[in-house]
Amino acid sequence: MKKLLIVDDDASMRGLFRMKLSDHYEVFDTGDPEQAIAMALEYKPDAVLLDLMMPKFSGLELCQSFHSLSYTSYLPIFVVTGASGVKYKEHCGDLGATAFFEKPVDFARLKGSIAAELDSQRPERRSEVRVRMRVALRMAGVDALGNAFEDLVETENVSASGFLCTCMRPLVKGTSVQVRLASEGNPCIGTATVVRKESPGAPFHRYGFLFSGTTTNWVLQKS
Repeated sequence: MKKLLIVDDDASMRGLFRMKLSDHYEVFDTGDPEQAIAMALEYKPDAVLLDLMMPKFSGLELCQSFHSLSYTSYLPIFVVTGASGVKYKEHCGDLGATAFFEKPVDFARLKGSIAAELDSQRPERRSEVRVRMRVALRMAGVDALGNAFEDLVETENVSASGFLCTCMRPLVKGTSVQVRLASEGNPCIGTATVVRKESPGAPFHRYGFLFSGTTTNWVLQKS
């Protein structure tokens, strides 16, 4: 059974979430945002339901914290809040939130959104150790507008099979690029494919890449 972590300072809302979702998911919850990261590391949820307006830390700050850590950086975050307004929705999207729901919650839509996200193939989420490491790379390919490019980028973290990086090129899932190290001689690593796109609407996007085929000269190698 897949796991959900609910972070909301309203105990009655946490109880409602449990009642509505525990038939399909194993649910963990906390009203203390300071405990949320520790619980995510302990229980390893498949997704997080996050309130925005909480004491000590706002949901926006917590969303940013989730995406700054190696393990939790890939967690789908569903913002569920009483705060309305386009600015919150856009800001949450820029921070990498998967979806935004206003209270009172449409649970049929929420369940459908969670199921669609968790049932979709997410090849970048795997048991491999991810390492916080910055590596300069050269990527060459064709962007979503049909423009050929060769750019210098830096990773944010890496695994044996892929990496995260931020760049200003518009790319879509399934786009393949040739990757080289940006060190002397630009040694070739291999081909990588976009498997995740974050921060829509921001001037720079964060992309998750997964290598396909054989890789050489990569900083981590499969055992």
